Amino acid sequence: MTTWQLICAVDDIPVLGARRVARAQGLDVAVFRNASNEVFALLDRCPHKGGPLSQGLVFGRSVACPLHNWTIALDNGHAAAPDEGCTPSFQVKVEEGQVYLDAEELATVALDLTRPIAGPAQRCTGQRCSSMA
Repeated sequence: MTTWQLICAVDDIPVLGARRVARAQGLDVAVFRNASNEVFALLDRCPHKGGPLSQGLVFGRSVACPLHNWTIALDNGHAAAPDEGCTPSFQVKVEEGQVYLDAEELATVALDLTRPIAGPAQRCTGQRCSSMA
């Protein structure tokens, strides 16, 4: 049996936008609302380079990653062709204007995924690179 965790009211999620849900462990979950008032939840990480999907543009049933404009399906987290990859999706229930996520999924799904960490800028001269830091 699913245990549902209250997240927020639907109206707390901007239309064509997202709200981030912090977890005790792992990356945040992004809860999206489209123009039809459908609500979706994905790990807040693009499968391409780890961009924050919660900062992307919502259109139809997709979100465009703010880093490289990959289109990610809100209902299942899959990248649109020709891109490949997916980000974990989370079950959502909307009842009487309230948004709920599956508590077990929040506690267990994708806890091992992280965002890429950028290193110092490097100056390349021929075949050698040296740190600019």
